[in-house]
Amino acid sequence: MRYFPARALWPTKHYNNMGITKKGSKAYSIFALKCPRCHEGEMFETGSWSFKKSFDMLERCPQCDLNYFPEPGYYYGAMFISYIWSGWFSLLSVAFFHWYIGWSIDAAFGMLLIFLAINFVYIFRISRLMWLNINVKYNPKAIALFGVKGREQVK
Repeated sequence: MRYFPARALWPTKHYNNMGITKKGSKAYSIFALKCPRCHEGEMFETGSWSFKKSFDMLERCPQCDLNYFPEPGYYYGAMFISYIWSGWFSLLSVAFFHWYIGWSIDAAFGMLLIFLAINFVYIFRISRLMWLNINVKYNPKAIALFGVKGREQVK
């Protein structure tokens, strides 16, 4: 019978301990508004809290050349993700402010409207990134393989 040390079962040397918000995770791509394939390139022309050109996305990733618009109407599903997240957030926040803190319904809805008005652009962008992250997998070598610089090196 062979002896297998515990370290053989859980190799710490090559184990990649990616946290939920570290580069390489879906959450990093979504909340940092980065390309889901390389986690380097930006997806939007302006910052996340900018109301100037707030809905304008880049056509392709500037780093790995991922096409952000693979087909017409691709982001139709992102609308449902936005609707679901906004609906649940609205219900839970109004319930929290009304029942737990004791605010009136009008004050709770007023706080909700202010929050949603300020964060509407961010919710829109996160929903699009959630939808794109469903279909695109992270590749740490994406820039070298697919990027403009990578294609020039191959030629």
